[in-house]
Amino acid sequence: MTQYGQLPPPTHVVAHVSDTHLLAGDARQYDAIDTVTRFVLALERVSRMDPPPQALVFTGDLADLGEPEAYRTLRELVEPFAERVGAQVVWCMGNHDERSAYSRELFDEESEATQDRVYDVAGLRIVSLDTSVPGWHHGEVSDEQLAWLRDVLATPAGHGTLLALHHPPIPSPMCPVAEVIELLDTDRLAEVLRGTDVRAILGGHYHFTSHSTFAGIPVSVAAATCYLADPAPLGRFISAVDGHTSVNTVHVYDDRVVHTVVPVPEAPEISGFALDVAPLVEALSREERLDMFSRKDSEFNQGTVV
Repeated sequence: MTQYGQLPPPTHVVAHVSDTHLLAGDARQYDAIDTVTRFVLALERVSRMDPPPQALVFTGDLADLGEPEAYRTLRELVEPFAERVGAQVVWCMGNHDERSAYSRELFDEESEATQDRVYDVAGLRIVSLDTSVPGWHHGEVSDEQLAWLRDVLATPAGHGTLLALHHPPIPSPMCPVAEVIELLDTDRLAEVLRGTDVRAILGGHYHFTSHSTFAGIPVSVAAATCYLADPAPLGRFISAVDGHTSVNTVHVYDDRVVHTVVPVPEAPEISGFALDVAPLVEALSREERLDMFSRKDSEFNQGTVV
């Protein structure tokens, strides 16, 4: 990655994908959305990341009905992709997921237990916390899970920690009814996280992008790959719309974390340059780049450079 600005390149790159809601066979979500095709398009977008991600983090609701076949499809799509780009895969449980099928099909384990796991991505620790409640859509974290998490975080990681979970510990003011199925008793989780090396919290669940802080830690919520829950509908109490799906990128620097929303659908280009321009720009000194691209009356900004 070329250094164009003041900061060196990030130490870690993560793709944050959420709420794939895959269905078995040819079933469509709400009789309208082919969730598998939508997910394939999302992976194609992720494949354009340069440099490629070192981790693919999926924050829950992987399978819409918790069907074993849906998890098998997910694994068949993701594992070859991850191997091709050299990324670790981090799964999280969501309220639509079923622990038995999730653990069997994704981890080759027979288990009904909470699905909490720790991953080491070149010194960046990623903790997958299972906030699901069997038979319910809201989220909870048990006393046992909190004790486990406190234990994990007692030793700082080389590049800090990302906490990945499905139910984000933040309000949903643009869709207040979503708070009916929010993460409960978040104050107990906050007590565990304060003062630790957790640098960011990654969540899903809401089906639209949102950002906040929790226990002093930035929170980033990724939208779904299947459909958008319209945060500003007209004359509707709740509105699921076929469009505006996206994934997030997470760039971890020594002293900050940058989250970027990447739309999945294609859009018409109205201006741009081909890749053959990149070597020319890279060959310029920092001062020459500043003069060409920042100075308002430069040839580039006057439109005389093509």
